[in-house]
Amino acid sequence: MIDMHCHLDLYPNFQQVIKRCEKQKIYVLSVTTTPKAWHGTKAISKNCERIKTSLGLHPQLAHERHKEIYLFDDFISDAKYVGEIGLDGSKEYKQHQKIQAGIFKHILNTTQKAGGRIMSIHSRAATDSVLDCLDQYKDAGIPILHWFTGTQSQLRTAIGIGCWFSIGPAMLATKKGKLIAQNIPKERILTETDGPFATLNKKKLMPWDISKAISQLSNLWQISTEETELILFSNFKSILRDS
Repeated sequence: MIDMHCHLDLYPNFQQVIKRCEKQKIYVLSVTTTPKAWHGTKAISKNCERIKTSLGLHPQLAHERHKEIYLFDDFISDAKYVGEIGLDGSKEYKQHQKIQAGIFKHILNTTQKAGGRIMSIHSRAATDSVLDCLDQYKDAGIPILHWFTGTQSQLRTAIGIGCWFSIGPAMLATKKGKLIAQNIPKERILTETDGPFATLNKKKLMPWDISKAISQLSNLWQISTEETELILFSNFKSILRDS
């Protein structure tokens, strides 16, 4: 199982979560929301081969933590992954779009100069702006749009510029999420939980709930769970090979 977007450090019982991930041999990309959190988050899973920590500055925090951008620049050489980054144009954050855009472009520029990284990207209510930025910084790496909620037209644009997509149980529980997933090439899909923020049936999603996404995709694609697992693991190996 592969969880390409999980806030591992924000589970109240994160040590127990880490132990179970290790026991079940789950691959986890542990995303951070601020550069200051990167070293601490990395430390909690330092002996876990399958858990990697990404360096991020969440767009919802950009207006409060923008002064930490110098830390992003300092840490990028040691970070193999970048995320959670991006833009958020939803009602409560729209007023901060200018500072979000400045931070996002700075991060993409820094990442591009560092040779590119696999990036986990937030694009809620800001898809066009995110895609414009990615098109501007084509060598920043491999963009994975996490929990994509854009239109079909925006989806086609994202696919055209080389984006990947991480999809989880909460997204696949909605009619729109299923429709989006159906229109993404199978070879561009990865799985995620977005735990502990994302929930399903009022329960926080855990990394091992990736099994639910596998089952949902299997039903959507009308193939066996074994075939679905093979596709997803092949995708995972492919993105690592190309990074």
